[in-house]
Amino acid sequence: MSTLETKDLPVASTRVSVELVNHETTSIDDFVSVEEPLEIRLVYGPIAARLEQSISVTMRTPGNDHELSQGFLLGEGIVQAASDIVGIEHCGPPSPDKGIQNVVRIELLETARFNPDTLMRHTFTSSSCGICGKTSLEAVNTIVPKYDPTSFTLSGSHLKALPEKLLQRQTEFVRTGGLHASASFDQNGQITRVREDVGRHNALDKLVGSYLDSGISALRQQGLLLSGRASFELVQKAAVAGIPLVASIGPPSSLAIELASSHDVTLIGFLKRDRFNVYSGRVIES
Repeated sequence: MSTLETKDLPVASTRVSVELVNHETTSIDDFVSVEEPLEIRLVYGPIAARLEQSISVTMRTPGNDHELSQGFLLGEGIVQAASDIVGIEHCGPPSPDKGIQNVVRIELLETARFNPDTLMRHTFTSSSCGICGKTSLEAVNTIVPKYDPTSFTLSGSHLKALPEKLLQRQTEFVRTGGLHASASFDQNGQITRVREDVGRHNALDKLVGSYLDSGISALRQQGLLLSGRASFELVQKAAVAGIPLVASIGPPSSLAIELASSHDVTLIGFLKRDRFNVYSGRVIES
Protein backbone atom coordinates (compact mmCIF):
# COMPACT_ATOMS: atom_id res chain seq x y z
CA MET A 1 0.00 0.00 0.00
CA SER A 2 1.36 3.45 -0.88
CA THR A 3 0.05 6.99 -0.71
CA LEU A 4 1.07 9.87 -2.98
CA GLU A 5 1.99 13.34 -1.81
CA THR A 6 2.95 16.04 -4.32
CA LYS A 7 2.69 19.17 -2.19
CA ASP A 8 5.84 21.33 -2.03
CA LEU A 9 7.90 18.86 -4.10
CA PRO A 10 9.45 19.23 -7.58
CA VAL A 11 7.07 18.21 -10.36
CA ALA A 12 9.55 15.59 -11.60
CA SER A 13 9.24 13.48 -8.46
CA THR A 14 6.82 12.84 -5.64
CA ARG A 15 7.03 11.37 -2.17
CA VAL A 16 5.25 8.09 -1.47
CA SER A 17 4.71 6.19 1.74
CA VAL A 18 5.52 2.51 1.21
CA GLU A 19 5.97 -0.67 3.18
CA LEU A 20 9.52 -2.03 3.05
CA VAL A 21 9.45 -5.80 3.42
CA ASN A 22 12.73 -7.34 4.54
CA HIS A 23 13.09 -9.45 7.65
CA GLU A 24 10.28 -7.33 8.96
CA THR A 25 7.80 -4.82 7.53
CA THR A 26 8.60 -1.14 8.03
CA SER A 27 6.81 1.99 6.78
CA ILE A 28 9.18 4.38 4.99
CA ASP A 29 9.05 7.39 2.67
CA ASP A 30 10.36 7.03 -0.87
CA PHE A 31 10.54 9.25 -3.96
CA VAL A 32 9.19 8.12 -7.33
CA SER A 33 9.26 9.76 -10.76
CA VAL A 34 6.12 11.55 -11.88
CA GLU A 35 4.57 10.33 -15.14
CA GLU A 36 1.81 12.32 -16.82
CA PRO A 37 0.35 12.42 -20.36
CA LEU A 38 1.33 15.30 -22.64
CA GLU A 39 -0.82 16.06 -25.67
CA ILE A 40 0.84 18.00 -28.50
CA ARG A 41 -1.55 19.99 -30.71
CA LEU A 42 -0.44 21.56 -33.97
CA VAL A 43 -1.96 24.62 -35.68
CA TYR A 44 -1.03 24.92 -39.34
CA GLY A 45 -2.17 25.97 -42.82
CA PRO A 46 -3.16 29.27 -44.47
CA ILE A 47 -4.19 32.09 -42.14
CA ALA A 48 -7.68 32.13 -43.65
CA ALA A 49 -8.15 28.41 -43.06
CA ARG A 50 -6.04 27.39 -40.06
CA LEU A 51 -6.38 23.80 -38.90
CA GLU A 52 -5.70 22.43 -35.42
CA GLN A 53 -4.85 18.77 -34.91
CA SER A 54 -3.67 16.61 -32.04
CA ILE A 55 -0.57 14.84 -33.33
CA SER A 56 0.74 12.97 -30.29
CA VAL A 57 0.05 12.01 -26.70
CA THR A 58 3.17 10.84 -24.89
CA MET A 59 3.74 9.82 -21.30
CA ARG A 60 6.41 12.12 -19.88
CA THR A 61 7.89 13.62 -16.75
CA PRO A 62 6.40 17.13 -16.43
CA GLY A 63 8.86 19.96 -17.02
CA ASN A 64 10.53 21.37 -20.15
CA ASP A 65 7.32 20.61 -22.07
CA HIS A 66 7.99 23.29 -24.69
CA GLU A 67 11.45 21.85 -25.34
CA LEU A 68 10.01 18.34 -25.59
CA SER A 69 7.40 19.48 -28.11
CA GLN A 70 9.93 21.39 -30.23
CA GLY A 71 12.35 18.46 -30.21
CA PHE A 72 9.56 16.10 -31.20
CA LEU A 73 8.60 18.29 -34.17
CA LEU A 74 12.22 18.51 -35.31
CA GLY A 75 12.71 14.76 -35.04
CA GLU A 76 9.57 14.14 -37.09
CA GLY A 77 10.74 16.53 -39.81
CA ILE A 78 7.82 18.92 -39.20
CA VAL A 79 10.08 21.90 -38.42
CA GLN A 80 13.71 22.62 -39.27
CA ALA A 81 14.25 25.81 -37.26
CA ALA A 82 12.67 27.95 -34.56
CA SER A 83 11.50 30.35 -37.28
CA ASP A 84 8.99 27.70 -38.42
CA ILE A 85 7.12 28.15 -35.13
CA VAL A 86 4.92 31.21 -34.57
CA GLY A 87 3.97 30.41 -31.00
CA ILE A 88 4.00 27.69 -28.37
CA GLU A 89 1.99 27.61 -25.14
CA HIS A 90 0.30 25.39 -22.61
CA CYS A 91 -3.45 25.43 -23.01
CA GLY A 92 -6.45 24.07 -21.19
CA PRO A 93 -7.00 23.90 -17.45
CA PRO A 94 -4.45 22.20 -15.18
CA SER A 95 -5.27 18.77 -13.82
CA PRO A 96 -7.50 19.17 -10.75
CA ASP A 97 -5.51 16.79 -8.56
CA LYS A 98 -1.92 17.91 -9.30
CA GLY A 99 -2.23 21.28 -11.00
CA ILE A 100 -0.15 20.14 -13.99
CA GLN A 101 -0.95 21.39 -17.50
CA ASN A 102 -0.84 18.50 -19.93
CA VAL A 103 -1.55 20.09 -23.33
CA VAL A 104 0.91 22.07 -25.46
CA ARG A 105 -0.34 23.98 -28.50
CA ILE A 106 2.16 24.87 -31.24
CA GLU A 107 1.33 27.22 -34.08
CA LEU A 108 3.36 26.88 -37.26
CA LEU A 109 4.32 29.60 -39.70
CA GLU A 110 1.75 29.89 -42.48
CA THR A 111 4.33 28.82 -45.06
CA ALA A 112 5.54 25.83 -43.03
CA ARG A 113 4.72 22.63 -44.83
CA PHE A 114 3.02 19.92 -42.86
CA ASN A 115 1.14 16.93 -44.21
CA PRO A 116 -0.55 15.10 -41.30
CA ASP A 117 -0.70 11.92 -43.37
CA THR A 118 3.10 11.69 -43.38
CA LEU A 119 3.32 11.69 -39.60
CA MET A 120 1.47 8.37 -39.41
CA ARG A 121 1.49 8.12 -35.65
CA HIS A 122 -1.15 6.63 -33.42
CA THR A 123 -2.67 8.94 -30.84
CA PHE A 124 -0.93 7.34 -27.86
CA THR A 125 2.77 6.79 -27.34
CA SER A 126 4.19 5.18 -24.22
CA SER A 127 7.09 6.68 -22.28
CA SER A 128 9.23 3.63 -23.01
CA CYS A 129 8.95 3.79 -26.80
CA GLY A 130 8.42 6.78 -29.02
CA ILE A 131 8.50 4.83 -32.24
CA CYS A 132 5.96 2.19 -31.21
CA GLY A 133 3.10 4.49 -32.20
CA LYS A 134 4.09 4.48 -35.87
CA THR A 135 1.60 2.85 -38.20
CA SER A 136 3.93 1.82 -41.02
CA LEU A 137 7.56 0.97 -41.71
CA GLU A 138 7.67 3.84 -44.18
CA ALA A 139 6.75 6.23 -41.37
CA VAL A 140 9.58 4.86 -39.24
CA ASN A 141 12.15 5.70 -41.89
CA THR A 142 12.09 9.45 -41.35
CA ILE A 143 14.33 11.13 -43.90
CA VAL A 144 17.60 11.96 -42.17
CA PRO A 145 19.43 14.86 -43.85
CA LYS A 146 23.01 14.35 -44.94
CA TYR A 147 25.39 16.72 -43.17
CA ASP A 148 28.97 17.40 -44.11
CA PRO A 149 31.29 15.56 -41.69
CA THR A 150 32.43 17.82 -38.85
CA SER A 151 35.80 18.06 -37.19
CA PHE A 152 34.26 16.98 -33.87
CA THR A 153 36.66 14.62 -32.14
CA LEU A 154 37.02 13.42 -28.59
CA SER A 155 39.77 11.59 -26.77
CA GLY A 156 39.17 8.25 -25.13
CA SER A 157 40.07 9.65 -21.72
CA HIS A 158 37.45 12.40 -22.03
CA LEU A 159 34.87 9.83 -23.11
CA LYS A 160 35.51 7.51 -20.17
CA ALA A 161 35.03 10.38 -17.71
CA LEU A 162 31.57 11.23 -19.02
CA PRO A 163 29.40 8.65 -17.15
CA GLU A 164 30.51 9.93 -13.74
CA LYS A 165 30.02 13.55 -14.83
CA LEU A 166 26.51 12.72 -16.04
CA LEU A 167 25.57 11.00 -12.80
CA GLN A 168 26.57 14.12 -10.87
CA ARG A 169 24.10 16.12 -13.00
CA GLN A 170 21.21 13.62 -12.81
CA THR A 171 19.50 15.19 -9.83
CA GLU A 172 16.15 13.44 -10.25
CA PHE A 173 17.70 10.07 -11.05
CA VAL A 174 19.68 10.25 -7.82
CA ARG A 175 16.44 11.03 -5.99
CA THR A 176 14.22 8.37 -7.64
CA GLY A 177 16.36 5.97 -9.69
CA GLY A 178 13.57 6.14 -12.28
CA LEU A 179 14.61 8.62 -14.99
CA HIS A 180 16.61 8.41 -18.19
CA ALA A 181 18.97 11.21 -19.21
CA SER A 182 20.30 12.74 -22.41
CA ALA A 183 23.24 15.11 -22.23
CA SER A 184 25.24 17.18 -24.68
CA PHE A 185 29.00 17.58 -24.28
CA ASP A 186 31.80 19.46 -25.99
CA GLN A 187 35.15 18.34 -27.41
CA ASN A 188 36.81 18.90 -24.04
CA GLY A 189 34.55 16.31 -22.47
CA GLN A 190 32.51 18.88 -20.52
CA ILE A 191 28.78 18.27 -20.21
CA THR A 192 26.91 21.34 -21.43
CA ARG A 193 23.24 20.42 -20.90
CA VAL A 194 21.27 17.58 -19.29
CA ARG A 195 17.59 16.67 -19.59
CA GLU A 196 15.83 13.87 -17.68
CA ASP A 197 12.54 12.05 -18.30
CA VAL A 198 10.81 8.73 -17.69
CA GLY A 199 11.06 8.18 -21.44
CA ARG A 200 14.40 7.88 -23.25
CA HIS A 201 13.03 9.55 -26.38
CA ASN A 202 11.42 12.32 -24.33
CA ALA A 203 14.71 13.14 -22.60
CA LEU A 204 16.38 13.47 -26.00
CA ASP A 205 13.52 15.54 -27.45
CA LYS A 206 13.85 17.90 -24.47
CA LEU A 207 17.59 18.22 -25.03
CA VAL A 208 17.34 18.80 -28.78
CA GLY A 209 14.39 21.15 -28.34
CA SER A 210 16.40 23.26 -25.89
CA TYR A 211 18.81 24.11 -28.73
CA LEU A 212 16.14 25.09 -31.25
CA ASP A 213 15.72 28.71 -30.11
CA SER A 214 19.45 29.46 -30.01
CA GLY A 215 20.17 27.61 -33.26
CA ILE A 216 20.08 23.88 -33.84
CA SER A 217 23.39 24.11 -35.75
CA ALA A 218 25.16 24.33 -32.38
CA LEU A 219 24.60 20.59 -32.01
CA ARG A 220 26.99 19.99 -34.92
CA GLN A 221 29.78 20.70 -32.42
CA GLN A 222 28.30 18.69 -29.55
CA GLY A 223 28.28 15.01 -28.71
CA LEU A 224 25.31 13.15 -27.20
CA LEU A 225 25.48 10.99 -24.08
CA LEU A 226 22.65 8.54 -23.36
CA SER A 227 22.19 7.09 -19.88
CA GLY A 228 20.90 3.78 -21.25
CA ARG A 229 20.99 1.93 -24.54
CA ALA A 230 21.26 3.43 -28.03
CA SER A 231 18.14 2.43 -29.95
CA PHE A 232 17.43 3.07 -33.62
CA GLU A 233 15.07 5.93 -32.80
CA LEU A 234 17.52 7.73 -30.51
CA VAL A 235 20.31 7.56 -33.09
CA GLN A 236 17.81 8.70 -35.72
CA LYS A 237 16.83 11.72 -33.64
CA ALA A 238 20.50 12.54 -33.13
CA ALA A 239 21.22 12.24 -36.85
CA VAL A 240 18.26 14.47 -37.77
CA ALA A 241 19.60 17.11 -35.35
CA GLY A 242 23.08 16.83 -36.88
CA ILE A 243 24.80 15.45 -33.78
CA PRO A 244 28.10 13.87 -34.94
CA LEU A 245 28.80 11.52 -32.00
CA VAL A 246 26.50 9.40 -29.84
CA ALA A 247 27.82 7.65 -26.73
CA SER A 248 25.63 5.31 -24.70
CA ILE A 249 26.27 3.74 -21.32
CA GLY A 250 24.32 0.71 -22.55
CA PRO A 251 24.52 -1.23 -25.82
CA PRO A 252 23.35 -0.12 -29.28
CA SER A 253 20.93 -2.09 -31.43
CA SER A 254 21.81 -3.50 -34.85
CA LEU A 255 19.66 -0.92 -36.67
CA ALA A 256 21.20 1.89 -34.62
CA ILE A 257 24.65 0.78 -35.79
CA GLU A 258 23.50 0.61 -39.42
CA LEU A 259 21.97 4.09 -39.25
CA ALA A 260 25.04 5.59 -37.57
CA SER A 261 27.37 4.04 -40.14
CA SER A 262 25.32 5.27 -43.10
CA HIS A 263 25.13 8.85 -41.79
CA ASP A 264 28.71 9.34 -40.55
CA VAL A 265 27.69 9.34 -36.88
CA THR A 266 30.31 8.03 -34.47
CA LEU A 267 28.55 5.50 -32.21
CA ILE A 268 29.98 4.43 -28.84
CA GLY A 269 28.44 1.74 -26.63
CA PHE A 270 29.06 0.18 -23.22
CA LEU A 271 30.78 3.39 -22.10
CA LYS A 272 32.45 2.80 -18.72
CA ARG A 273 35.17 4.51 -16.73
CA ASP A 274 37.77 2.06 -18.04
CA ARG A 275 36.56 1.00 -21.51
CA PHE A 276 34.08 1.44 -24.37
CA ASN A 277 33.20 -0.09 -27.73
CA VAL A 278 33.34 1.84 -31.02
CA TYR A 279 30.61 0.63 -33.41
CA SER A 280 30.86 3.39 -36.01
CA GLY A 281 33.40 6.14 -36.70
CA ARG A 282 36.54 6.64 -34.65
CA VAL A 283 37.82 8.07 -31.38
CA ILE A 284 41.24 9.60 -30.68
CA GLU A 285 43.26 7.20 -28.56
CA SER A 286 44.69 8.48 -25.31
